Amino acid sequence: GLRETGRIALYGIYFDTDRTEVKPESRPTLEQIAKLLAAQVSLSVYIVGHTDNQGPYAYNLDLSRRRAEAIAAELVKNYGISAPRLRTARVGLLAPVGPNTTDAGRALNRRVELVAP
Repeated sequence: GLRETGRIALYGIYFDTDRTEVKPESRPTLEQIAKLLAAQVSLSVYIVGHTDNQGPYAYNLDLSRRRAEAIAAELVKNYGISAPRLRTARVGLLAPVGPNTTDAGRALNRRVELVAP
């Protein structure tokens, strides 16, 4: 997906509601990201945080930033990825892929994306 579209949505990274600590259940997805980056040593990526529309705009924007930063920190600390290869960005609720009027749509919108610059 990353080569074809320049981005890939990751739904296997988990956080508790309103929290930024990456949950242990995220390990398989983090391992896949690390494997991708290890195989393509010249690849750098943006880790982009997204949220649903529940809660204030400014809060969601900040939460999406902090979650992206937490993922980058995990990749550096636990998977040996060089920090300069990882940039973070926040989008909050500004780029939904599903309707924020349903639980299923909000679940799709709560995601992290890898974006190739």
